[in-house]
Parts: sequence; C-alpha cells; structure tokens
Amino acid sequence: MKRIIINISLALSALMLLNSCGRTFEEINTDTSKIISPTAGSLLSPVQFDMASYGYNRADDFTFQIMQVAIPFPNEGNTVSRYYLTEGTGSGYWNTSYRWLKQVKEMHTFAVAENQKNYQAIAMVLNAFIYANLTDAFGDIPFSEALKLEENMTKPKFDSQKDIYITLLDDLKAANALFDTTKPLTETDLFFHGEASAANMVKWKKFANSLSLRLLNRIQKRNGEVNVYARIQEIVNDPATYPIFQNNADGVVLDISGVAPFTPPIARPQDFTAYRAAGELFVNTLKDNNDPRLAKFFTQAKSLTAPNPNIGYFGAPAGYAPGTVFTYQPSNMNQNLAKAPLKILLYPYAELQFTLAELAQKGIISGSAQTFYENGVKATLEQWGDTVPANYFANPKVAYNGTLEQIMTQKYISLFFVDHQQWYEQRRTGYPVMPDNGGLLNNGQMPQRMMYPTNPRIMNTQNYNAAVTAMGGDDINVKMWWNK
Repeated sequence: MKRIIINISLALSALMLLNSCGRTFEEINTDTSKIISPTAGSLLSPVQFDMASYGYNRADDFTFQIMQVAIPFPNEGNTVSRYYLTEGTGSGYWNTSYRWLKQVKEMHTFAVAENQKNYQAIAMVLNAFIYANLTDAFGDIPFSEALKLEENMTKPKFDSQKDIYITLLDDLKAANALFDTTKPLTETDLFFHGEASAANMVKWKKFANSLSLRLLNRIQKRNGEVNVYARIQEIVNDPATYPIFQNNADGVVLDISGVAPFTPPIARPQDFTAYRAAGELFVNTLKDNNDPRLAKFFTQAKSLTAPNPNIGYFGAPAGYAPGTVFTYQPSNMNQNLAKAPLKILLYPYAELQFTLAELAQKGIISGSAQTFYENGVKATLEQWGDTVPANYFANPKVAYNGTLEQIMTQKYISLFFVDHQQWYEQRRTGYPVMPDNGGLLNNGQMPQRMMYPTNPRIMNTQNYNAAVTAMGGDDINVKMWWNK
C-alpha cells in the first residue's frame, strides 16, 4: 500500500518551529500541534485536507485496481485487481472514516454552542458525505448509536442502509435551509473559501443539494419505498431554493500547491508507478475516444526488443491469466499525476452532469439528456486543463447515442481519482462491463461490498451478528439495500 496520510496540524507545527528564534523556553516547549481553544471553524480545514488526501489514496490503492484503471504488474498473486478482498481491505477506511465523523460531530457541537449556523450546516453536509461513502462500501453500519463513548455506548447497533440514507437526505435538506449566505465563515475553508466572501457560501448549498442528487440517484431502485423521484424533481425544478453545481468552479476540489503543509498525498512520485501498469480497459476507453489526455495520464508502452522504442498506449489486462507472456512493457501511470500542483477531486461538476443525463434519459427529470451528457464530457476534459477538440463529438464512441452504457462509460472516466465512486456506480449499473481476462477470482464477479473489519466482529459481536443476518452474510457478493 502506498497510502501516506499527511497530518496537516503537524505540518503547520513544523512551520511554526522554523520561526522559533527569540522565543522563550516555555514557548518553545509548548505543543503547538494541538488546538488549545477549539472552535467550530478551527476544526474545518484539518478534516477537509485529511478527507481529500485520503480519498485520493483510496482511489489510487483500491479503486484503480478493482475498476481496471491501474494494476500491480508484474503480479499473479492475490490482489484487489483480481477481486481478492479480505477483512483487512476496508479496515483502514472504516477506522479513518469514523475518526472524521468524530471530528465533524465535534464541529457541529461547537457550532451549536457558538450559534454558528453555517458551521452547523457544513458539519451536516460533511457528515452525510462521509457516512454515505461508508455505507456504500460496507452496507449496514453503526450510525444512530455511533460516536457515543461519552454516553458509555461502546457497542453501537448497526443501522439499516435504508434508515441511514433517509436520515442523510433529511439532514442535507435541513442543511440547505440552514446556510446563511449573508455571512462569511470565520476561519479557513479549503473547498470554497467561505472565509473570503459570504457569496461563497452559496457553493456550500450547491454541494448539499448536488450531494442529495448523488445519493438519490444511487437509490433509484428503491423509488416507492423512498420518495426518490419526487425528491429529485423537487431539487431540479427549484434551483432558487435548491441550487446545484453549475460549472467546474462549483465542484468540490482541493488545490494542492506543493508548498507545505499542502503537499501531495504521495510523497515520492516514483512510488505511484512502482510495480504497476496502466489497466488495459481504462487505456483503451480513452484511446477509443481519441482523448487528448492520453499523454497526461499514461506513459507509452515499450517494445521489449532493443533499443526498446515507444509503441503507443497499451495497458495490461486486469486479472490476466497466470502464465501470460507479454510481448511489450505496458504503459504505466504518468508520475506527474502524483506531483504538485494538483487538484484532488471529491465531487466534480462533471459527475453531476452525467447523473442528470441518466435521469433525463430515463424520463425522471425533464431536459435534454444529450446536453447534460455533452456538458459532462466537456467538463471532465476541462477539469484536467484540456479543451474539447473541434471534432470530438463526431467520434461514434463519444457522440451521444441515447444509451445508459455510454453515459456510464463517460462517467467512469470523469470519476478518475474520485475515492470509491467508480466502484459504487459500476455496482449500481453494471457499466462499464469489466472484462475477465482469465485470472479473476470470485468467479469473475465484481465484489459488491467490503467485508466488515475484524474489530467490530470481535468487539461488537452481538450487533455484528445481527447486521450480518439482516444483510444475508458478511460476504463480498452480498448486495446491499440500494442494489437489490
């Protein structure tokens, strides 16, 4: 694993120590890495930075493998890229997510005490973002009784995914109403710079409502059981009350300058490409599109014959059969993707456009599915600093053809480096179709969830067993509520 979690507080402390000349002995020996008098505002930027950095690493370590973006190479062992998941696969994600949730809960508590409505609303949005990703990875999870150690609640029950989703959607609606767009934030906001202008608080409202659409789109199959379509239409048809992302500048992005403490999640770019190859599926998808980002995302494959010239972009097939002989050195990921300056994507505008394209294609909302689709394609190119080639939509592989498969294929590209989102959307729709190249485990079936970590199974056995019974097993092939 190449995950390197950067502690923003320690980095800031190091900067302060560099300027310690002339300070007293007591000042020098004071621990400045801790927030002495925390406020709601002081808790925001550390959790934003940590969430973004960790999401980047989850995409790199987990999603790239399971979604055939990049694979360990050469490697014929048991890896995520071959659908080998264990109790340990998601343990770090589980523990880290609950740590964030504790911080967000504290932010909300301070915000209530300080009567800071904007920070209350922000805490509700971040809480929904984290919990939604967590339940989409595992299924039923501790929720209503979680994070209550001060109430001596050490063994929380696992709430059903349905109940979690309903609560999160209600919270997001309440957060949208709570935001005060006439008041700026009091401290640094790494996503939208709400401290710079009250006008930027509108972007937080857009985040809340766009996140609602992500969640509602994910539970489409449960319409009727939950008022999915009606809630989608309420948001889309009333932009004055429920604003959503309108362009790339509205998306949730963290800028990494490279200047401490804002350094890349991967400390050494060479670690990003060590013992790895680009996945054939992802490379070929971009090649089919004549995508202008090929050189930005990948290196060229090389001939194995001296002098080993470049031969174009050719990835390695994920889950290739044991004993496969390669006649070329496959393309790898471009190390520049791990170098500053870079943008870490948490929820890009392009994702929302593809969601709207799907909803329009299915007749759930009005509007042109083709327009939404083309907006999404353009936005994802521009997000990476490219312009849309003049004849781009003349290519039959890119031109809108009215199918869900095409929308989801382009959405797959747009979710490059966005935590687990490619995996969640593939499980929901079946697209893009993942090829089995002869060496996949799990009978070639896409894993539908992560297994629970060891800790809740051992330390919270009764509630763990109840959750496993309700879900139908603690197995990677068990489909969760929104996908049944």
